[in-house]
Amino acid sequence: MDVRLLEATDDPERVVCLGARNDYMSDFVGDQSFEEVMESVDGGSLEEKKRTLIGHLLSHGHFGPFEHPQITIAVEGISRSCMAQLTRHRHVSFDVQSMRYVAFDEVDPAEVRNGEMVVVPPSASDPNWVGRNQKSGAVDEETVKERERVFTESVSRSVEDYQELLDLGMAPEDARFVLPIGTEVNLVMSMNARMLMHVADMRAAADSQWEIRELTESVLDIAAEWCPLTFEYYDEHMKGRKNRLAP
Repeated sequence: MDVRLLEATDDPERVVCLGARNDYMSDFVGDQSFEEVMESVDGGSLEEKKRTLIGHLLSHGHFGPFEHPQITIAVEGISRSCMAQLTRHRHVSFDVQSMRYVAFDEVDPAEVRNGEMVVVPPSASDPNWVGRNQKSGAVDEETVKERERVFTESVSRSVEDYQELLDLGMAPEDARFVLPIGTEVNLVMSMNARMLMHVADMRAAADSQWEIRELTESVLDIAAEWCPLTFEYYDEHMKGRKNRLAP
């Protein structure tokens, strides 16, 4: 998969601090400089003051100010299975590549066997991979080779059947029904900083499915550069506490 930043609120933690300080000031925050707004916050520099205030907000459960900064991220090559998990988060906005208007009629089914178009789970080729709710543990090499054979034949046959249905005049929106849930899809998603932390709570956890966990960790890497004080505190003190930030 490929995960990239498209757009984001400039200086997001300044926005967080302005929103938070507004709640406890008699004067209008819009009429004052940032230095004046932050004057009573502990710290020798503005950066230290921002760190103090952001830590205080997160440690006391005052998450509302983190709903002001917005981020938009593009994701390439996740499975429809992963997308179904991701789009359950109702305070994230999505645009998803359409399988009604985008046909895969030129994909070579032989290339599907090599990982084209369909996401291949690690358990298809790694004998030591053990997923959640798996009935057995690690397997021998012979078993994993058979597992890989069944998987690759199934997905490549599905693509062949899909393309045959297109050749027989079926609309892409109907022919797509035979494609596997592992079919790759691209999407764009937007959310605020609080929602990003909530998604991370749910999807970066150890019991999450491997693909969405990988996606979420990539998003957190972007967030750490975009909103460094917030996500440094989140990573050190809050990550893994499920549903603490749910809107």
